[in-house]
Amino acid sequence: MKNKKVLLGMSGGVDSSVSALLLKEQGYEVIGVTLDLFADTSYHTDSEAKKVCSQIGIPHFTYSAKQEFKKYVIDDFINCYANCKTPNPCIECNRHMKFGFLWEKAKELGCAYIATGHYAKMEYCEAYQRWVLKKSENAKKDQAYVLWNMPSNLMEHVLFPLAGFSSKEEIRQIAREHHLKVADKPDSEDICFIPDGNYKKFLENHSEIKPKPGNIVNQKGEILGKHQGLYYYTIGQRKGLGIANPVPLFVLGFDQAKNEVIVGEEKELYQKEILVSSINLLLVDKIKEEMEVQVKTRYSSKTAKAKITQQENIIKVIFEEPQRAITSGQSAVFYVGDIVLGGGKIME
Repeated sequence: MKNKKVLLGMSGGVDSSVSALLLKEQGYEVIGVTLDLFADTSYHTDSEAKKVCSQIGIPHFTYSAKQEFKKYVIDDFINCYANCKTPNPCIECNRHMKFGFLWEKAKELGCAYIATGHYAKMEYCEAYQRWVLKKSENAKKDQAYVLWNMPSNLMEHVLFPLAGFSSKEEIRQIAREHHLKVADKPDSEDICFIPDGNYKKFLENHSEIKPKPGNIVNQKGEILGKHQGLYYYTIGQRKGLGIANPVPLFVLGFDQAKNEVIVGEEKELYQKEILVSSINLLLVDKIKEEMEVQVKTRYSSKTAKAKITQQENIIKVIFEEPQRAITSGQSAVFYVGDIVLGGGKIME
């Protein structure tokens, strides 16, 4: 008999709770697990997850993964800001925690699969003769972008129960029908380890990064104002510069050696070419020749047409139309239709 045992990552929210329901209805032997990731006692979701599992009738475990989370997610988050990059901690968490630590626990428990409440699809594609990661039916909630960095050899062991749903309201309605208390729980918009959203305070409290005043300059090096610390800013930022100027100014970049924030007009924010490193390809083993793809450079941005070429572990991206406010540290994700080709980290 085929092993239908699955370890489901649960956050205490409606998505993972309904995922548990759906998997059980599909005949899987479901085990719910919550990872205790951060020392801050305000971030504990295992009690809600335990209640849901008890109500559904499946076992639930909580595992501490604080050391791993600090190493792979928090330290990377701090290191990015220390080097004038803007991180996406969810991407690191997905690779190392949900599809790393969680998979190790799944194997220990004899599970053939792991599952999460992500809005994405995983299916076998005959055309490519491999498992492929695809965009979700729910375009507004689609999370394929933050999953590009998962290990490709794990894909056949990953289940996304919410793949076929086109709206969040459908998920909430299923939860209501099963009388789950989390049915109307609000979506979390903040980084899980910074529940108040104040990343500057977090950096100051958990790292050597502290306010260090410097100059705000234009491309010519002319001083236009003062800043309190480079980590206060990100590419494309307009608010909070405190500069009176006839034309609106935006953050274009940083000179870390001089401790300067460089600003300019909006038209200077556009780029037609970028380089991408830390490549992870899911659809092919290597990009052997120039490919036409769609590229997304932020979770909230739209895809844009581009051509890509690969040399060693660097991909060069040439956009059909210049793109606004491309930011080092963020991810560039490549799509062929609705399939995720792979992705990487945007270089300076």
